[in-house]
This record gives sequence, structure tokens and C-alpha cells, in this order.
Amino acid sequence: MRRVVFNQKGGVGKSSITCNLAAISAARGKRTLVVDLDPQGNSTHYLLGKPASELKDTAADLLEQTVAFSMFTRRPDEFVHASSFNNLFVLPSSPELDFLERKLEAKHKIYKLREFLKKLSDSFDEIYIDTAPALNFYTRSALIAAQRCLIPFDCDDFSRQALYNILHEIKELQEDHNQELVVEGIIANQFQPRASLPKQLVKELTEEGLPVLPVRLSSSVKMKESHQSRQPLIHMAPKHALTRQFEDLYRVLHGESVELEPLAD
Repeated sequence: MRRVVFNQKGGVGKSSITCNLAAISAARGKRTLVVDLDPQGNSTHYLLGKPASELKDTAADLLEQTVAFSMFTRRPDEFVHASSFNNLFVLPSSPELDFLERKLEAKHKIYKLREFLKKLSDSFDEIYIDTAPALNFYTRSALIAAQRCLIPFDCDDFSRQALYNILHEIKELQEDHNQELVVEGIIANQFQPRASLPKQLVKELTEEGLPVLPVRLSSSVKMKESHQSRQPLIHMAPKHALTRQFEDLYRVLHGESVELEPLAD
């Protein structure tokens, strides 16, 4: 399964959600790949412990092969890095993605990522794609390459307006480029259960018929600690409440039964 985590708004938790769901998948024994298409490289740094700028054999190097003449083309799996966590691998980001984007657009390479990830699907049970907070070439490539899309939502009224635009953009892309793509759900992230506005927004979106997932991810300093230690929550704090929420979210996405907490009034 190929999943993309996407929102044009920054700071909604795309990288945290991508990496922590992937880490749970890997901890369950599934060979799992994280593809980091955000030039900022947060997922890369989180899982590999090094800034993307220090790495060779990156997503930029893989994609550059499609626009540069070469007698020898390397396989996609040659750009995959093993993390220190069992079964968890990364196709790392690079600052060079910014400079490469125009070349890829000019040569109409929008479908190349899908081609590469289909090949990698033979070696991995699950693939998670992290994206930049923009609807750019790489984000469109990811949406074309993916089978499922998760949309983090940080329970803010501005985010709500952006959410409608995102769903419209995805619908257009589905119709034109990827009819296989399904919006798997909207994830209420950084949720504050004691505040009335987040609960109200989630309730209203659900009543509108939008695919709001029933598991909400709480706001917690533990996530920042996880980033700092370069350890996903399932490894750093396996019994923490936020870790359990991520595990419940993973179960819901895979059709497993979960005891859900009702959305209180």
C-alpha cells in the first residue's frame, strides 16, 4: 500500500504522522519505506538521525536520473537507506529537490515517481510519502503515485477553509491522473479535548460527510521530545497516551477493531 500524507498548510504534523505510522508498521514486522519529498527533510532527519544535506543517494539523485543522460541507470532500491529501527527504511530528501523541480517539470516527469514506487512495492509491504506544505510538482507526483491519501487537520478555522480547497484539488487530480487514489481520511491532529473549538470543528466536518477519522491525536510535548531524540514514539515512549492513539489510528486504517473514545459535547 502506498500512502501519501498531504496538506498545503505547514505545521499540521505531516512528518510526525508519516514517520510514526511507518514506525508502527515496521514494529509490526512489515517492511516499511518512508519517501521524503519535502526539501526541508524533517522525516529524513527524524528517522536517519542526519540532516538531508549530509546524505548521498537521495530522492533528488533518483529523480535526476530521469533528466540527465547516463549510460547506466541505477535501480530505485539503490537509493533506499536502512534506519536504525528494524524493517524501517527511508528514501531520503535533499535540498537539491528545490533546484531539480523546474527540470523535472519542463521534461514532464510527473509520472516517474509512480513508476519508481511501483517497483519498490515489490520489496516493501507499506510505503508512506511525506510531502512539502505546497501543491507543487513533488506533491502532485506523490498524489499520482499513491493509492491512499491522509490529510492532517490541526483543528483551526483557517485550516478548515484550506481543507475544502485541498479536497477540491485532490478530486481534480483523481479525475485527471489517478482514479485509484482514495482519500482515506482526515486526521484531527494536535487535538485538545478540553477545548470547545476543536470538538466543534470535528463534529461539524463529520456532519458535512467528510471522512474524518474517529481517532484524534492529542497535542503533547512528548512529540517534540521524540523529534529531539530522533526516535518515533513507539520506540521512545511505547506506553504514552499519544503512542496509543497512533496505534489506534494505524489499526483503524487497517480495518482492525478499536475501542474508540466518543467525542464529548
